[in-house]
Amino acid sequence: MSAAPVIRLPETNNGVTLRGQPMVFLVTGKDTKHTSMFDWTIPPGFATGLHVHRVQEETFYVLEGECEWHVGEKKIRATPGTYLFIPPGVPHNITNVSEKTARVLMTVSPPGHEHYFEELAKLAAKGSPDPDALARLRDRYDTDQLSTLTTRS
Repeated sequence: MSAAPVIRLPETNNGVTLRGQPMVFLVTGKDTKHTSMFDWTIPPGFATGLHVHRVQEETFYVLEGECEWHVGEKKIRATPGTYLFIPPGVPHNITNVSEKTARVLMTVSPPGHEHYFEELAKLAAKGSPDPDALARLRDRYDTDQLSTLTTRS
């Protein structure tokens, strides 16, 4: 791990492509021992499915577009400027409910979730991931899936 500052310029493409959209890795476990941060472009209709993390804390800050979050018992319509902190153990689902892409800044603490996204991108590049392979991937990265992914067509 480096003790040097991390500077990512806009033309630096460090990350993966998920469902045809970029997820830029801004800071990862390679850079810090405390958190990772992603600039995530979410395609229209995409949903994560209800899931929960056993250890990880997540934050989201909506930059563009409109998403709907189910967080615990609450349903939030998130527009630019909306911030969410989701502690471990709280079930949540993210859905881009608009016809346009949405963009969010996302942090995950502790870091390491970038490896989940790297493996997910490889699975997704082969087509619809095998549900068992996806379940094993999620389990390795602190994610218990409580419902199926519910992406609109």
